[in-house]
Amino acid sequence: MPGKIDASLNNKLQAVKWGEYKLGDLFEIENTLSFNADKLVPGNDYDYVTRTSLNQGILTTTGFVNKENINSAGTWSLGLLQMDFFYRKKPWYAGQFVRKITPKIKIGKSAVLFFSTLLNKQKPRLLSVLVRDVDKLFRSTKIQLPTRNDCIDFDFMESFVAELEAQRVAELEAYLKISGYDNYELSAEELDAIRIFSSFKDVNWGTYKIGDLFERVETKKLTYKAKELPKRPTDNYVLPCLTSSFQNQGLNYYAPTIGATVLSNVISIPSNSDVYRAYYQTRDFTVLSDAYAIQWKSDEFEISPNHYLFMVMCINKVTDLPIYSYKNKLGGWNVVKNKYIRLPEKDGKIDFAFMETFISAIKKMAIKDVVTYADKKIKTTKDII
Repeated sequence: MPGKIDASLNNKLQAVKWGEYKLGDLFEIENTLSFNADKLVPGNDYDYVTRTSLNQGILTTTGFVNKENINSAGTWSLGLLQMDFFYRKKPWYAGQFVRKITPKIKIGKSAVLFFSTLLNKQKPRLLSVLVRDVDKLFRSTKIQLPTRNDCIDFDFMESFVAELEAQRVAELEAYLKISGYDNYELSAEELDAIRIFSSFKDVNWGTYKIGDLFERVETKKLTYKAKELPKRPTDNYVLPCLTSSFQNQGLNYYAPTIGATVLSNVISIPSNSDVYRAYYQTRDFTVLSDAYAIQWKSDEFEISPNHYLFMVMCINKVTDLPIYSYKNKLGGWNVVKNKYIRLPEKDGKIDFAFMETFISAIKKMAIKDVVTYADKKIKTTKDII
């Protein structure tokens, strides 16, 4: 199981009896019928799953598809790019290079998390073979499962996952309290900002050229190639590196700090990607390839993290569009700087106060959901245990 496990859970893992099972006896792996992405219709009924690892493999959702393309809920998808297994709670259909993993046994809700972890532990082995051999390797792979009376011990899985979730949620609850994030009550100003933004017509919007607001940050060119760098911090390779990837905000490799331009509190944008999504980067990182960073250029007013977050949303309105891809590239800063975004105005100037208040409200609304979830999860887990 991922993360640090306390002594009591470790003792449980050591005390339980384990049995060996072949994945092919537990699951069926098969091709999925691909669907033409150009014919997608917006909606919320079905997930369109691709081989990407972003957003659990979901590229978008759609309301209308051909019935023969639909995969049932209660299955896993396997993207043949990073070999990520994702459990599907709702009906879905797939793009190219996606497999459907269907259980041959009845698996409970909590046991799903247990199996998802075990399945994803097979990623290194699956990545080591050609795509054409993935199915054969999957079926022949053996895993260890808790057993009782020569049967899979699903009760142990349910109890173990429940206790592990309780531990994690308790840690989250403590973090929120220490950090002051447990205060999610909206002020009158924040409530008003949400109301005004929701009505849209009550906001005065001005049009601004991105290049008039931001400037590109010059960075030293690194001599490393992405494939040469570790994907986790190790030794002196501790500085996150920005690439064109849209996974983990583009920060998926680590390089030494020496000789690198260290950036923070800037906006990153890919320059050669399939998805041109901008992110606000709060922590130290450096630029590796196929991406760049921009920063607020005016010395008259220092913008806050909340202002950056608001403006990232506005920038993505003109960069993060489905029309842009590797085949139809958006282009780099020379293109983006000439695009226009809409920002709230007051008295003919950018309304920074509104932006600050609105993002503060959004943060509190998100925190409220997290706190409510934590409280509910802890209560449910106590009942189970």
